[in-house]
Amino acid sequence: MSEPNGNTKRDEYCGESLNGDENEDLLDHLNDSDDSEEDRRFITVGICAQWKKVKAKPMEEILHRLEQFEFMRIIVFSEPMIHEKPIDEWPFCHVLISFHSKDFPLAKTQQYARLHKPFLINDLDKQWDIMDRIKVHEILNDAGIAQPRYGLLRRTLNADGIWQILSVVNEQDDQIEIDGEVFHKPFVEKPVSAENHDVYIYFPSSAGGGSQRLFRKIGSRSSVYTSENSIRKDGSYIYEEFMPTDGTDVKVYTVGAEYAHAEARKSPGLDGKVERDEFGKEVRYPVILRADEKLIAMKICLAFKQAVCGFDLLRVEGKSFVCDVNGFSFVKNSTKYYDDCASILGHMIMRELAPTLSIPYPLAYQANDPPFVPTALGTRMELRCVIAVIRHGDRTPKQKMKMAVLHPL
Repeated sequence: MSEPNGNTKRDEYCGESLNGDENEDLLDHLNDSDDSEEDRRFITVGICAQWKKVKAKPMEEILHRLEQFEFMRIIVFSEPMIHEKPIDEWPFCHVLISFHSKDFPLAKTQQYARLHKPFLINDLDKQWDIMDRIKVHEILNDAGIAQPRYGLLRRTLNADGIWQILSVVNEQDDQIEIDGEVFHKPFVEKPVSAENHDVYIYFPSSAGGGSQRLFRKIGSRSSVYTSENSIRKDGSYIYEEFMPTDGTDVKVYTVGAEYAHAEARKSPGLDGKVERDEFGKEVRYPVILRADEKLIAMKICLAFKQAVCGFDLLRVEGKSFVCDVNGFSFVKNSTKYYDDCASILGHMIMRELAPTLSIPYPLAYQANDPPFVPTALGTRMELRCVIAVIRHGDRTPKQKMKMAVLHPL
């Protein structure tokens, strides 16, 4: 079995730890067709993402655990190589872990994937869909996943640089009608591009009017109130019915179709103030998912073809609605999650590639096999808990005979 062995096998290809001559040597080593039989028995896992994401604590923690698999080698693609080198100079890998973030060349990475056809942990084509909120809604609809009622207001720029409305819109003080669909305030206004996080919530006059403007966390704030109560007049937007929750958002993180971790945070639409702990981290609360929510997590993982995927749930009157799909996302500050994530990804990779590379691996592995953790004496199986089942003895008379025995034996 490919169990953790405590060794580190990571190459930072064209990264901070390597300079020009070393890069050339590593390229020759990785692409040499005369590699030894032992080298060919390694599964090479390529990490292709923006350096800020690769060096983040969750990714570092998970890569460290993946390195413990005996037949696995990690190669981190550096940012200069990703942005400046042609794809035929990128190293070969059997498995590619790659995901979009700001300034990442996703189209170029797709070309690399078509060239080498690695096993993709997260599908690259579907990542374009995740960046388009219209596509996200359509995929959720096709998968039969509940989401807030929504309408689409389309605009386009004409030759004179003026926005022209392609939808039929009627805006009134406390409601908006889009192509015959009426949305009463409060409602949510989201840019079509999921890369734009400027989401507005508009309030009715009975609640004082105005709007709450959400944005990426800046210091201790994630939104601000303004008296502006008219919808935006530039670009295309999705309008969603406001879902009254208990003031929390549920963040769900999948690792494969059968694993989902969930935690709650204070909704940014409340007062905009971010709750932080003594270490400056946003306060999160553990959440146990219901059976129907676990099914939603599985459907999203499969529909978007993203093994590692994050999405947002709104719990309203006993029902759950998906309001956002974020794509590749990791849980922060959870050792248990890091252990589980690395174990699932590692065995997912081994199950896919070990047979083709003649690497010994039991195909009967189950996701709940015992975990392995590093200790002062090496890598050992971890004792997670001790369970005792205690039964109260009843007083019903028994057909018993007691005997005193005095013999030493």
